Amino acid sequence: MSHLHYTESAYIDELYKAYKTNPDAVDASWKFFFDGFEFSQTTSKGKNGTAASAAMDLQSLQKEVNVRKLIDGYRSRGHLQAKTNPIRPRKDRKARLNLSDFNLSEQDLNTEFWAGEELGLGKTSLSKIIDALKKIYEGPIGFEFMSIREPEISEWFRLKIERDYLNYVPPAAEKLRILEKLNEATTFENFLHLKFVGQKRFSLEGGEATIPALDAVLTHGADLGVEEVMIGMAHRGRLNVLANTLRKSYDLIFREFEGLALLDQTVGDGDVKYHMGYSSEIKTPTGRTLKVKLAPNPSHLEAVNPVVEGFSRAKIDHYYGGDASKMLPILIHGDAAVAGQGIVYEVTQMCQLAGYATGGTVHFVINNQVGFTTDFDDARSSIYCTDISQIIEAPEIHVNGDDPEAVVFAAKLAIEFRQKFGRDVFVDIVCYRKFGHNESDEPRFTQPKLYNIINQHSNPLKVYVEKLSQNGSIQKAVADKMENDLRNHLQSLLNEVRQNATPIVINQLEAEWEDLRFSKREDFDKSPQTAISEMVVQKVGEALHSIPKDFKVLKQIEKVLQDRKKQFFEDKKLNWASAELLAYGSIMLEGNMVRLTGQDVRRGTFSHRQAVLLDHETGQMHNSLNHLGTDKQGKLEIYNSLLSEYGVLGFEFGYAMANPSSLVLWEAQFGDFANGAQIMIDQFITSTESKWQRMNGIVLLLPHGYEGQGPEHSNARPERFLQLAAQNNIVVANCTAPANFFHLLRRQLAWPFRKPCIVMSPKSMLRHPACVSDISEFTKGHFQEVLPDTFITDKKKVKRVVFCSGKFYYDLQEKQVAEKRKDVAIVRLEQLYPFAQGQIEAIKAQYPKAQFCWAQEEPENMGAWLHILRMSYRLGWQWHLVARRSAASPATGYHKVHKKDQDELIARVFDLEL
Repeated sequence: MSHLHYTESAYIDELYKAYKTNPDAVDASWKFFFDGFEFSQTTSKGKNGTAASAAMDLQSLQKEVNVRKLIDGYRSRGHLQAKTNPIRPRKDRKARLNLSDFNLSEQDLNTEFWAGEELGLGKTSLSKIIDALKKIYEGPIGFEFMSIREPEISEWFRLKIERDYLNYVPPAAEKLRILEKLNEATTFENFLHLKFVGQKRFSLEGGEATIPALDAVLTHGADLGVEEVMIGMAHRGRLNVLANTLRKSYDLIFREFEGLALLDQTVGDGDVKYHMGYSSEIKTPTGRTLKVKLAPNPSHLEAVNPVVEGFSRAKIDHYYGGDASKMLPILIHGDAAVAGQGIVYEVTQMCQLAGYATGGTVHFVINNQVGFTTDFDDARSSIYCTDISQIIEAPEIHVNGDDPEAVVFAAKLAIEFRQKFGRDVFVDIVCYRKFGHNESDEPRFTQPKLYNIINQHSNPLKVYVEKLSQNGSIQKAVADKMENDLRNHLQSLLNEVRQNATPIVINQLEAEWEDLRFSKREDFDKSPQTAISEMVVQKVGEALHSIPKDFKVLKQIEKVLQDRKKQFFEDKKLNWASAELLAYGSIMLEGNMVRLTGQDVRRGTFSHRQAVLLDHETGQMHNSLNHLGTDKQGKLEIYNSLLSEYGVLGFEFGYAMANPSSLVLWEAQFGDFANGAQIMIDQFITSTESKWQRMNGIVLLLPHGYEGQGPEHSNARPERFLQLAAQNNIVVANCTAPANFFHLLRRQLAWPFRKPCIVMSPKSMLRHPACVSDISEFTKGHFQEVLPDTFITDKKKVKRVVFCSGKFYYDLQEKQVAEKRKDVAIVRLEQLYPFAQGQIEAIKAQYPKAQFCWAQEEPENMGAWLHILRMSYRLGWQWHLVARRSAASPATGYHKVHKKDQDELIARVFDLEL
């Protein structure tokens, strides 16, 4: 009833009736009024009026209601007038919080209202109510929480603000801790600026309060049960976070500036120091040990966000028994990036989904009020850069970066909220950037007025020291000594580094990866054994065709189950889907976990997988492979994703980064759509090992093949992956045999290292009658990078050897067999990269008189041809090409044209005159 409008005495009587039935049925201010009315009825002789008449008059009641509206107005819109900007006045956002907006006036300021009870003040004057509201909602913190629809959550948040913050005075020990962290942040930046003139470091100056904020979250979080933290952030302030949050040694950072700390150059090429990751264990002031990691990241802003979330989810699943309160993801954004980068929306939408939830993320924004050279007025349409939070009803806390005590309160409130409710929360630290985008930029070219203000503005440390000395909390001499001691310590460390100029090599492998090693060239000459026993085949086959008693499935699914049983136990031949599921089941029986996500992956885009069955009456799910008959089996986690490529692929990459013993896969609905995640492919998947010395075994399944479905449903762009392939960084495969695909998947965990594997997966091949493998091919052998011709009997009569890959092989084989073409051999290149040079040379040697040809369905400027040509040029090989003509678009949109082109293409392969 607290939000109803009370304008009629009759309605007041109705409220009174509700009060008489249940006093708690009305809000606090009315309850107090009616309590007073009850008291007056029992103590005043001859007064037997109604509740409405006892209210004196309608005007006083309406004012009581208006004061309540005023309080709610401050709760909803007070943040618009909060003093959160440290360097310039706030824009007028039309908060509508004047007395006149609530039909009140200055004449009411001395009138006492029961509405004060809402703020814990009891019945008190309007002036005291407004003073309290201004202190709470118009101080250095602006709170946004009224959009939260769950009453218990919004009420908890309200009480934390209106009770705890109203009376918040940090104890002396907390003030000292804030000063220490602020001193570390400020002195470190100033030291780097003076000692490494002209070197890029993307300083935190102006936003130094970020360091005490992180310290508060980590320290308070550890007290609330957090055991591990994964941080993702861009370059702004990164060196400061490394040094003063993760406690990376100052001397190691100095070595990096001096060029004396390098990654192992035999593994890759390394990256700039403000992109590197780091891991540490820190001791909190309360004696708790906390694991803290900073994810490596590229310059592509916000791209690391899904990686952090995926990494955190893997830790929650595998190391913390599903308890998300023990694993905390923290994302540190820039104001322009959090508002402008679409990946932020994707990751935000993921946060409460079953397959992607991480128990809430604490988001910090280092709000410089400028993006590179763009003013915030040109950087977003929303009032706040953090307004993306509203799609999930996450609270926003906007705080003045020059008030570190307020920043620390906001940080502690954020971690308390996350730990209690398992939801995201945003802390917007409004600050400034002392220099340009980097230290060599001149920001006055584009923001002269702003930087005239900034140049005259004291840094947050000086502001805080003055505040502490004025209120007598800490003497200025103590702060000065603290700063000088740290500066002298830094100088001593730098002197040691420069005197001992011997380079050191840094190892970036995490503890979870210590049993693995980086790959060597010879590792790719032949694949390891990946066969399984017949008993494993039978156990998995049994699970794949069995369902619980009374579990009712559609007739189409009944046929799928019957077909599976027939494949495993009668025909002894498996199609693609069965081979894939057998690979997963066999890995799970070895105690390892398999995780597969993407759009429609449970049934498969082409309804081929059917890994999760549904009771068509109850909707109950049955995950067949999670019932292999042993408690020691690993788990199959398979989730249909939201309609996202970039965010979901990044999440799975992060998941694989945290757990090398799991097989992690992402499947695109069609391979054509994978380029929606091109940043993740370019900046993480193909280059992580080279840049950051981090291995990753993620598998990408990208449906690919020309079947006349048009330019957006035919081509996974293998040429792009092959262009990115170098230094044995990834595997690119286009398999033709179910058994070979099975061995490819198992090889991911059989190798003593990990590599991302990109698979051009099939579409029409899923149901092609010739695309099956005998069960004996699963119980022996290994992945075969090259598959020889299976039709030719006399190799001396062969005039042309055609190399191809994927689905095109079956088109060519059909013509070869139908026309009994013994003069044309067809060899399948199952693995396009790493290039199986030795195996190809061995096959070429078997056909001494033949012409060698590369055939592909894709246009000449796409597919694997340019990769084959590049490899061949290096080896001195001569190849002919059969392919579609070069084209701007991958495929025609007309089925008849496709059929004509395909027939002509196949004919050209067998035309020896060409």
